[in-house]
Amino acid sequence: MKIDVLTLFPAMFAGPLDESIVKRARATGKLDCRTHNLRDWTHDRHRTVDDKPFGGGPGMLLKPEPIFEAVESLAGDATRVVLLSPAGRLFNQSLARELARETHLLLICASYEGVDQRVVDSLVDDEISIGDYVLTNGALPAMVVIDAVTRLLPGVLGDDESAADESFSHGLLEYPHYTRPAEYRGLKVPEVLLSGNHAEIEKWRREQARQRTQKRRPDLLGQEPND
Repeated sequence: MKIDVLTLFPAMFAGPLDESIVKRARATGKLDCRTHNLRDWTHDRHRTVDDKPFGGGPGMLLKPEPIFEAVESLAGDATRVVLLSPAGRLFNQSLARELARETHLLLICASYEGVDQRVVDSLVDDEISIGDYVLTNGALPAMVVIDAVTRLLPGVLGDDESAADESFSHGLLEYPHYTRPAEYRGLKVPEVLLSGNHAEIEKWRREQARQRTQKRRPDLLGQEPND
């Protein structure tokens, strides 16, 4: 998969893209991820990317010209252009799976008060928000999307079943996990996990996942995906 990121703060991506799973995916060629500074598509001496909104109001907006030129330069016929914006649909595991099936993503990081609406109307295929809170810019949301999508690419985790059996993968929170020792300070691992009965273990895990979801995230119940 190829992911291009259009941002005013490319240096923010240096750590997350150069560590852990994303780093390995890039090193093995399973992910081609590059950041681009929006200011590289400006033509004035101040490299201006923002201006005051028509009609007044606080803050500044990203201008359409550099974004249009950047997208036209970076996008191809198979590109899905995504704007990271608080006005977008909520990012979740189902959407991560959807994006992981694409061959090329172009992520636009909004900044200031957002972007000129003409960018949304003419260039963007999707608007995505990672939650109902305010961040300084779209760089952190872009990193979240990259990480979540990268984990779902074939071969990235080594064992593809790992991605299929994590929290939210079945519309539920993940069941509790235990490791050795079987007893620590009087705290014991549930007997069923020591039984070797895989059918009973699977049944226990499904029930624990549902109970945990009911207690902590009841809004997820009934949203289990079919795929």
